[in-house]
Amino acid sequence: MLLRKILAAAVTVAALLVPATAAQAASAGDATTATASARTAEAVAAANPVIVVGGLIGVSIAYEPIAARLRADGFRVSIYQLPNLGFGDIRESARALSSYVDQIRAATGAAKVDLVTHSEGGLVGRWYVKFLGGAAKVDHYLSLGSPQYGTYVANIINFLGLGSCAGIVACQQMATGSSFLADLNGGDDTPGAVRWTTVRTWQDELVIPVDNAALADGATNVLVQAWCPLRIVGHLGLVLDGTTYTIVRQALAGATIRPNCFAL
Repeated sequence: MLLRKILAAAVTVAALLVPATAAQAASAGDATTATASARTAEAVAAANPVIVVGGLIGVSIAYEPIAARLRADGFRVSIYQLPNLGFGDIRESARALSSYVDQIRAATGAAKVDLVTHSEGGLVGRWYVKFLGGAAKVDHYLSLGSPQYGTYVANIINFLGLGSCAGIVACQQMATGSSFLADLNGGDDTPGAVRWTTVRTWQDELVIPVDNAALADGATNVLVQAWCPLRIVGHLGLVLDGTTYTIVRQALAGATIRPNCFAL
């Protein structure tokens, strides 16, 4: 009889403790999630100004979608349209970017900026960082579909009898094997203390081969389909795609890259 009473009491205590323990665990989980979210929010609030650098024929309004996403997440954002829509010498565009970065730093009081670049804009940004003192003024560098090692699309134009990129200087410089790319890619791909991230997609119709959009020497290179095999993202889509944006946001926040394959 005494044994039965002891067992009954033990069962009652266990029944009371288990829900309490589960509740404590859930509460701890909620607290951890809340803490992580708070840290991300703090990181965004303290983040550098972000400059979205456009590509060839990239008018500013084409980059408003990604700029709007960044602003909605609390980032200070401006869009840099390449001079002459990027048709001219990439080195000259980089010099113009250097002046623009200094304007943004002066206006915001920030010591450094983050660059989110698309296509040719990634080469403009790299030239600025590597040769024009940008390594001391840029914290994060992200490129979306930039032909870091050139693209055969530019070579094909010549092959089709349209001349050397139809006379477009930037196109000539982006052709695989150009002297411009030899200079840009000589030595360290990722100089300075800049945090380097590249994003590429298998469906890129302008960067061929697509792996030419990646960098060596310690860069974080993200292939969208390595995480999300069914995600279809074209060259221009990289500035519109929700999954790609989650990569951009995580990189800017200094978070581990874990793309959301279902982001809109």
